[in-house]
Amino acid sequence: MAFFQLGLRRAAVQLARSSLICQCARQPNLESPSNLVELAKFATAAQRSYSTPTTPLASSPDSPIASLARKISSRDALNANTANPQSSSSKKSFPKSNPKSVAYWLLGSAASVFGIVVFGGLTRLTESGLSITEWRPVTGSLPPLSEADWESEFEKYRASPEYKLINPHMDLAEFKKIYFMEWTHRLWGRFIGLTFVLPTIYFIARRRVTPRMAVTLVGISALIGFQGLIGWWMVKSGLKDDLFEPGSHPRVSQYRLAAHLAAAFVCYSWMLLTGLSILRTNRALKDPKAAAQHFAKLQSPALKVLRGSVAALTVLIFTTVLSGALVAGLDAGLIYNEFPKMGTGYTPPRAELFDKFYSRKEDGSDLWWRNALENPSLVQLDHRILAMTTFTAVLALFAYSRTGRVKSAMPKNVRKGVTGLVHLVTLQLTLGLCTLLYMVPISLAAAHQAGALALLTGVLVAGQRLRVPKSTLAQVQKKLLQAAKQPK
Repeated sequence: MAFFQLGLRRAAVQLARSSLICQCARQPNLESPSNLVELAKFATAAQRSYSTPTTPLASSPDSPIASLARKISSRDALNANTANPQSSSSKKSFPKSNPKSVAYWLLGSAASVFGIVVFGGLTRLTESGLSITEWRPVTGSLPPLSEADWESEFEKYRASPEYKLINPHMDLAEFKKIYFMEWTHRLWGRFIGLTFVLPTIYFIARRRVTPRMAVTLVGISALIGFQGLIGWWMVKSGLKDDLFEPGSHPRVSQYRLAAHLAAAFVCYSWMLLTGLSILRTNRALKDPKAAAQHFAKLQSPALKVLRGSVAALTVLIFTTVLSGALVAGLDAGLIYNEFPKMGTGYTPPRAELFDKFYSRKEDGSDLWWRNALENPSLVQLDHRILAMTTFTAVLALFAYSRTGRVKSAMPKNVRKGVTGLVHLVTLQLTLGLCTLLYMVPISLAAAHQAGALALLTGVLVAGQRLRVPKSTLAQVQKKLLQAAKQPK
């Protein structure tokens, strides 16, 4: 009887083994998470059932059931922790730091904005900006594809003030040249929008950036869309001849041109600083000890005045850029093409600077500010004063940075940034003077606009190197504390 019971027990073990092997063979996809979970539960239960003193076959390390259970359990854990690093809990939360890929993408977008700013200046200098008289964000992506389409676009342009007063002898071949300049400028703007908005949606949807960075990217995306609206708002002002009075020279409003350029500069600066901050944070977390020492050096009281001076210089450079936009919008660079004098003196006559022609109120209460913004003579004088003030301020900043306490407390990268500002402002002043003296040739004028953005880049980089980012500092301190708690 005992022999019969032992035979039944061994038959049950063999039957369970064959049943389990058959179920495993019938699994359609062993890598499927749901199948693995169910199979792991079954195999674990089988292992527990057969791992008894009466079942030496299952309790053996070489037991097929035990081996299968261990294999499935380890594979399930591997899928949860290694193959899919973002677990279910991490998928629901944003990371604590941003990857370098986001920084490189932001810097690439900033470079594209830099290019479109320069190309936009060329579009304005070649008087191509008013060649497209409609704003079609989607259908306008394609140029005219047939001769009938070209004739239709040319007919619309012939109804504009610019054609009637400036280009009445222009033919279709000449129109195509200026049309393609403006069309390329608008297409470039659409390209920047798509290549920024779509990755922004991806990074946020996939939880690849921090919550703060997600808000920043949405803000930049909104600014890009707003910039497109400002661009059309600017072009629209040049399609009618009532800028000052009927019959005046058709051109876009200098106010709208300044707003368009300012938005582009803000967008560029935002992208640049955001990308640089991500790289700086990743570099700091890679070597937290060196980063902590560097941040401690930046917190020196000797650098407080230098930090504030760089911030004030940034505002001054941006104001000078806006002044240059007014000069471009009013074609003020085409008068008084000498330096340092303007005519017979260093300034035009007072009656010319504060002309009542530009006042629109009988009491003359708007005489001062309207002349400052609409009178080409005063606008050019203001730009000269701001440019020379900027040049002097950069030289003064450089001299101050070489004083004893400041020089010893200033990190090497900050010292290089301040020195680079001297080179950039000298180049920009030279380009500005050459543009004025040679009566605004297209090549020099475009280079002068690029120099303005390069100078702004230099002061932004210098300011970013002087700033102590609180969020990065907190992450560095946290990492140092974690390293201190680890046993040696």
